[in-house]
Amino acid sequence: MLSRFAINFQPVRLFSQSVARNARFGGQGPSGFGSRFSEQTGFGFRARTGPTLKERLLGPTTGKPYIYGTYALIGASALGIGSLAYYGLGLSSERSILQNSTMWPQYVKDRLHSTYGYLAAGLGLTAASGMAASRSALIMRLTASGSILGMFATLAVIIGTGAVVRSIPYENTVAKHVAWAVHCGALGAVLAPMVFLGGPVLMRAAWYTAGIVAGLSATAICAPSDKYLMMAGPLAMGLGVVFVSNIGCFFFPPHTALGAGLASIVVYGGLILFSAFLLFNTQRLVKQAELHPHQSQYYGEQQHYGGQMEYGAFDPINAQLSIYMNVLNIFMRMAMILSGFGGQRRK
Repeated sequence: MLSRFAINFQPVRLFSQSVARNARFGGQGPSGFGSRFSEQTGFGFRARTGPTLKERLLGPTTGKPYIYGTYALIGASALGIGSLAYYGLGLSSERSILQNSTMWPQYVKDRLHSTYGYLAAGLGLTAASGMAASRSALIMRLTASGSILGMFATLAVIIGTGAVVRSIPYENTVAKHVAWAVHCGALGAVLAPMVFLGGPVLMRAAWYTAGIVAGLSATAICAPSDKYLMMAGPLAMGLGVVFVSNIGCFFFPPHTALGAGLASIVVYGGLILFSAFLLFNTQRLVKQAELHPHQSQYYGEQQHYGGQMEYGAFDPINAQLSIYMNVLNIFMRMAMILSGFGGQRRK
C-alpha cells in the first residue's frame, strides 16, 4: 500500500519540481514541462532580452532624431517652394495681396516702407550690439552660462524690454526710440555667445536667413490676404511644444535618445515653426497697415461717435517687432545647423 502510494506520488512530485523550475527560470529552465507548455500553449514567463523604455530613452542616441528633423525641414521647404510657385504664377482664384496693392492709398505704402525700415535698422542694431557685447567678459559670462535660470533671466529681459517698447505711444518719439534701441541692444547681448560659432558660419547663416525671409515674404505677398492668418491656433500650439522641448533640453543631454529628440524639435521644428510665423506676421502687418485709420478719417468718425473716438498714429516700431523676432529665431537655428548640429556639418 505504501509502495503504491509512493509510486502514485512520484508524478505529483515530478510535477511540483517542474513547476518550481518553471517559476525559477521563467519558463526557460531545464524542465521539459515548462518549455513544452510554453511552446504548445503560447503562455509562460520569458526573461527580458531587450532594454526597457527608460533605458532606450536615456541611452545613447542613434542620430535618427536629427535625420528625421532634416527630412521634416526638406518637406517644409518643398511645401514653401510649391506655395510660392502656385501663388506666384497666379494659379489661385482669389486675389493676392500683390494684386490688391495696386489699389492701396499712399499712406498704406508709407506705413509698410517705414515698418520694414525699422526692421532693417533693428537687425543692424542687434548685430552691432552683439559684436560689442562679445568683447565684454562680464556680459559673456552672464549670457553664456547655459543654465535654466539664465534662460528664464534672458526671457525676462526680452519680454520686459519688449513690453516697455509696446507700451510707449509712437507720438512720444524720444522715449519710444530709446526703448526700441535698448530692446535691440539687449537681444544683441543675448545672442553674443554665438560668436563662438565663428564668423564664416554666422555670415552663411545670415545670407541663408535673408534668402528664407525674402522667399517667405514673397509667398505671403503673393497669397490671398487672409490665407495664413488662419494659422494662429496651430502656431500657438507649436510654440508651446518648442518651448517645453527647450526646457527639457536642460534636463536631458543631447547625446541621449530623448535629449536628441527634444533638441531636434527645438532646432528643426523651431525653424519650421518660425518660418510659418513669418508668413502669418507678414500678412498680419499688411492687414494692420490697411485697416488702421488714417488721420483724414478721424474727423468723420469723431462726429459719428459724438467726438469720443480717438486713435493713435500707426506705430511701425510695434508692427515690426513680431517679424523681427521671427528673423532672429530663424537666424539662430540656421547658425546651429550650419555649425554641425547633430553631427552633420554642412559643407
